[in-house]
Amino acid sequence: MEAPGVIHAWAPAGKWQSQDRDPCSLSLESQLCQQRTPESRDRAREIPVTFEDFMDGKVRWDPWGTRNVCLSPVQEPFVDSDHLSTVEKDTNGEVLWVWCYPSTTAALRNLLLRKCCLTDENKLLHPFVFGQYRRTWFYITTVEVPDSSVLKKVTHFSIVLTAKDFNPEKYAAFTRILCRMYLKHGSPVKMMESYIAVLTKGICQSEENGSFLSKDFDARKAYLAGSIKDIVSQFGMETVILYTALMLKKRIVVFHPRIEAVQEFTRTLPALVWHRQDWATLHSYVHLNSDELEALQMCTGYIAGFVDSEVSNRPDLYDVFVNLADSEITVAPLAKEAMTMGKLHKEIGQLIVQAAEDPEKSDSQVIKDISLKTRELLTNLASFAEVSDDGEKPALSFEALKQKRFPPATENFLYHLAAAEHMLKI
Repeated sequence: MEAPGVIHAWAPAGKWQSQDRDPCSLSLESQLCQQRTPESRDRAREIPVTFEDFMDGKVRWDPWGTRNVCLSPVQEPFVDSDHLSTVEKDTNGEVLWVWCYPSTTAALRNLLLRKCCLTDENKLLHPFVFGQYRRTWFYITTVEVPDSSVLKKVTHFSIVLTAKDFNPEKYAAFTRILCRMYLKHGSPVKMMESYIAVLTKGICQSEENGSFLSKDFDARKAYLAGSIKDIVSQFGMETVILYTALMLKKRIVVFHPRIEAVQEFTRTLPALVWHRQDWATLHSYVHLNSDELEALQMCTGYIAGFVDSEVSNRPDLYDVFVNLADSEITVAPLAKEAMTMGKLHKEIGQLIVQAAEDPEKSDSQVIKDISLKTRELLTNLASFAEVSDDGEKPALSFEALKQKRFPPATENFLYHLAAAEHMLKI
């Protein structure tokens, strides 16, 4: 980690100048040192709620029926560990990390350079990419520099922003504004002023470059931005394999040579298990890099997107492999027992397909239908649980599940589901 007292400043011709000085010695730097808004915490209280509240994200589903937790999130545009950087590609084809505020680690910088399309040998320009690394989200917008710009020795540049929340639309909009500022001024000063304004007030206004208001980008809209109907259109009844893998918190790897296709598909999958509203499982842009794979494999279950076809030869990374380009879903041998399909899966699959094929239903309505089925499933599962003598939360034992005499595939699925939902008696 670079020392927080070192100011990284832009200099002409893409060169570094780093000055060890008091961060409060200049008016702008004094602004940079302002204390940020403390991290807000969700406030919980027990109240009666409707299923619409659940779908709107105001409550989280409690299968035990012991309480409904109302979530009243306070808007927080950024949090303390976030940072903003600029990467340039000059007329000599050299890629330089030219500016960073406030600081970042060497490991994260190397990862972000890997994600930045300026370092790609195939020279494809990806206007916007996003992903997650060790619970930090990164958002990268890349533009080509026109001849009219003041950046005469730069052909392309990327604005790199890291944050703790998942909201691609929010950060795509903000980084586009920052890009316009950089094209106009060729200096990070205006960008920093706007970044600080959003950091402290949630808003930046500029008549020439556009305005940005954080509260316009609700997190639930980001969750619903993908299309479940498109996934079902492509995979039909096999969508239930994805639903099952997500319910059981399995490892899903998605491959497509186009990063845009990977990101659009993977960001939608968590909506199949809407009761969790957990996008922390999403790793939409992963390279076959040892550090990235180590971080990924620390997760219990995940959705990981790759553009390198070599990932298909890494069965140690997945329980379910989705070849998006060929519309194929493969279950890894070691996961086949837990992923065995039965009558229950067929019923769920038919419900998903029928809802998705209904032209009168929107994507959010399809998600609601699936969520209702999931709620019913979890409620029934919770009813099998036994109350312990020590007053602990009711838990489901394998013996109690056996007594219900379900078909083997259903019993197997419910057992693994209870484990995934922390209902299983150990």
